[in-house]
Amino acid sequence: MRILGITIPEEKRLEIGLTALFGIGRTRAHKILEEAGIEFSRKPKDVSTDEENKIRKIAEEYKLEGDLKREVTGNIKRLIDIKAYRGLRHVRNLPSRGQRTRTNARTLRGSKKTMGSGRKIAAKK
Repeated sequence: MRILGITIPEEKRLEIGLTALFGIGRTRAHKILEEAGIEFSRKPKDVSTDEENKIRKIAEEYKLEGDLKREVTGNIKRLIDIKAYRGLRHVRNLPSRGQRTRTNARTLRGSKKTMGSGRKIAAKK
């Protein structure tokens, strides 16, 4: 089963498999399946072609994959261009939503590199 050029995993339940598409989470997957009238627990390999087409048609109504990624990138670029605080945080690769950075923020800042105390030279004497 393919939607927007992305293959939905055959062995996972449909509600989980649909989340392989960028822009579809569990909630949206539930809405799509509810609208198509398909059980969440069914697997893509058990779905008939008309049910597959129903899912595809409903999913394509949403902004997904390339269009959504382009929009998000455009929003970040706009923040950077107008030199907004959030844009500067993106440029510096720091958290942009108010989290503290004195400690934590390791995901964005990278692994901790301890600086030496500078006393090695004095110890040689």
